[in-house]
Amino acid sequence: MIDKALIADCVHCGFCLPTCPTYALWGEEMDSPRGRIHLMKQASEGGAINATWTRHLDLCLGCLACETACPSGVRYGELLEATREEIEARGERSAAQRAFRGMLFALLPWRGRLRLLRGALLLYRALGLERLMGRVSALPASMKTLLRLAPPTRPFEPVPAVTPAKGEERQRAFLLTGCVQSVFFSHVNAASARVLAAEGVTVLAPGAQSCCGALSLHAGRGAEAREMARRTIDGFARSGAAVAVVNAAGCGSAMKEYGTLLRDDSAYAERARRFSASVQDLTQLLAQLEPRATRNPLPLRVAYHDACHLAHAQRVRKQPRELLRGIPGLELFEIAEAESCCGSAGIYNLVEPVPARALGERKARHVLATGAQAVATSNPGCMVQLQAALADEGRALPVYHLVELLDASLRGTKLA
Repeated sequence: MIDKALIADCVHCGFCLPTCPTYALWGEEMDSPRGRIHLMKQASEGGAINATWTRHLDLCLGCLACETACPSGVRYGELLEATREEIEARGERSAAQRAFRGMLFALLPWRGRLRLLRGALLLYRALGLERLMGRVSALPASMKTLLRLAPPTRPFEPVPAVTPAKGEERQRAFLLTGCVQSVFFSHVNAASARVLAAEGVTVLAPGAQSCCGALSLHAGRGAEAREMARRTIDGFARSGAAVAVVNAAGCGSAMKEYGTLLRDDSAYAERARRFSASVQDLTQLLAQLEPRATRNPLPLRVAYHDACHLAHAQRVRKQPRELLRGIPGLELFEIAEAESCCGSAGIYNLVEPVPARALGERKARHVLATGAQAVATSNPGCMVQLQAALADEGRALPVYHLVELLDASLRGTKLA
C-alpha cells in the first residue's frame, strides 16, 4: 500500500527535475519524480490506476537520483516499490507486456534456467547466428532487444565454497554470488573472492544460494522478493559469517532494504534488520581494510561509471574511486553527468528499450569524451548496457567490473 505520510514529505520544490533522466529526455512533468509522486497521491486517494497512469510509472528507471537531490529527504524508492506492487496487482498493461515481463521473471532469478540460456547462447554464437540474426529485420522488437543486450559468454569460473584468507584472517564474509552474476559474470565473483582473500578475508560462498530478490523488488513483485529475502537471510545465518559482501550494486541496495521489506514479518523482521546492517558493498569492505596485498602496475586510462544503486541508493561513491586510484599506473577519469543513469536499471533496458537506448548512447558519448581506454563500474546490468551502447557508437571499449582491475593488479596479470 502506498504510504500517504511518505507522499506528504514531497513539497514539490522541483530540485529533482534536472536530475531525472526521463524528465531530461522528454520535459514532461508526469515523467518527473514530483509528477509521479502526484500520481501516487491520486492513487492513494482512490484514483484510477489506468493505462496512462501506469505508463508514467513504468517509464521511471528507479535510479534514485532524485533522492540524492531532494532537500526534504523524500524516500522515493520506497514509494516507487509500493506503487509498483499496486501496478502488478491492479494496473493496466497489455497482454503482451504482461507476458513479456512474466517471461523475464520466469528466467532471470533462476540459476538453473539461466545456465540453459547460457548454453543456448554459446551455441548461437558458435554457429555464427548472431551476425545472421542482426540482419533479420522482421524480428520482433523485444527479441531484437534481448539479442542486442545478451551478456558475454566467457569461460565459467567457479567460486569455492570457502576461499581462505591469505595470512592472518581479518574478517569472515559471506559473498552473494547472485543469479545472473553467477552464470554470466562468474569471473567477477571469482575475482572478488581472490581480492578479498588477498586482503585477509575468508570468503564463504555456499553453492546453494538463491536470487536475492532485487529484480523482483524493484519491479513490484513484492511477495516474490520477500520470499527470496528470507532465503538469503537463512543462507547467511548458516554460513556463520560476520558480514555479507555484495559486488552487484542493485543486489546490495535491495539487501540493505530487507529490514524495510520484511518489517511486517514477525518471524523475520528483527533478523532482517540485523542482516541489512551487516551488508556491505565489496568496495566498502575493502576500503575499511588497510591495504595489505601488493598492487602491481596496471597502465590503463579508465573512466569510472557510478552504478545508480551504488551511488544513489547506497551512497557509495568515494570508496570505488579510492580503490582505483590505489592501483599504480591506472589513470582515473570522471564522466560528465556522472549522476545520471545509463539506462540499464534492472529490467528497464529490456522492457523500455527506446528510452534506455537513448540514455545509454548519451552515457557512451560522455565516456568516449574522456579519452579513456576502458570503463569500470560495479553492476552487471550497467556492464551489459555500456558495452552495447559503446558498440552502437562504433567504439567497443572494454567494460570491466572494478574488482577485475584490482584482481589483475594484485596478481600482476593482464586483463582478459
